[in-house]
Amino acid sequence: MKRTTARLADGREIIYFDRRDDATHRLDDPRDLPPVSTTSQLRYDPVLAEWVAMAGHRQTRTFLPPKDLCPLCASTPERPTEVPSSSYDIVAFENRFPSLSTHATTTETGTELVPVRPGTGRCEVLVFSSDHNASFATLEPEHARLVVEAWADRSAELSAVPGVEQVFCFENRGQEIGVTLSHPHGQIYAYPYVTPRTARMLQSAREHQQRTGRNLFADVLAEERAAGTRVVGQTQRWTAFVPAAARWPVEVHLYPHRRLAGIGDLDDHERDEFVTLYLDVLRRFDALYDAPLPYIAAWHQAPVRTGHDLAYLHLQVFSVKRAADKLKYLAGSESGMGAFITDVLPEDVAARLREVR
Repeated sequence: MKRTTARLADGREIIYFDRRDDATHRLDDPRDLPPVSTTSQLRYDPVLAEWVAMAGHRQTRTFLPPKDLCPLCASTPERPTEVPSSSYDIVAFENRFPSLSTHATTTETGTELVPVRPGTGRCEVLVFSSDHNASFATLEPEHARLVVEAWADRSAELSAVPGVEQVFCFENRGQEIGVTLSHPHGQIYAYPYVTPRTARMLQSAREHQQRTGRNLFADVLAEERAAGTRVVGQTQRWTAFVPAAARWPVEVHLYPHRRLAGIGDLDDHERDEFVTLYLDVLRRFDALYDAPLPYIAAWHQAPVRTGHDLAYLHLQVFSVKRAADKLKYLAGSESGMGAFITDVLPEDVAARLREVR
């Protein structure tokens, strides 16, 4: 992998990841851009004991532009984009409309009950391909493998940023999910706190360890592999399964058989086999209905400074689509109480995914 860094016109960092060592890129950005907003702030919710990011400047971000105006396509002489080079394999850059910023400042302090602090952190866009019409599922294995390298690179780099407590790599795919740019891409958030879901998962793992002396996630994986009824696919080093208490109409978790804390801990064999299994899962997703399945793919890795003895790297990929023409909406029970009601049995979903190709 060749890695090339540069700066965009407004000072944001951009990193090219290439399979070929002789790849070259235009490193200057000819655009005249306004400064990136640094007004994000965090407000503490004392009722739920959670931090909430406030980023009002994101209301003006680009929303579903036509292909000829896509900011993630490679630049042409007539139309410069967020990627100054005329071609690329994979590229990462700081978000132009970030929820969190390493330069965030605020004059507000809030109150003792609801403190306010700057929304420090970093938000990056990771573009999977220069092909506007591609998707992760259509990538060649060698190209998808490069994405894994980019995830590992960015996780390591962002974990070293002062104040960052957790790095989250994810992909939103499909307008039904809320995607604002249709070009194949994901995002990476570097939070200045441990996110609520991760904190709860680690607490569950801690309680399980105290009770049994074993790792919770390893036990879940072992039980799913032994039962087999919800397993969608597996390799020598990975298993993909629908969790027994799945919340979403289509939901699959991919676990390495070796307990690891983060993406960077995967060895070459594990990275190769992940690509094989993940591409298979995504292609099965797209074969379920008559159109590509909208989904969210979320990497769960250990926070920067805590939980490494409890965490277990895994990928969760799920969809809100419960039928070819129906979406699952988070209605009263889910949105109001956080109590999920699943419309389809996980065993049935796993069986359908095993059947389709």
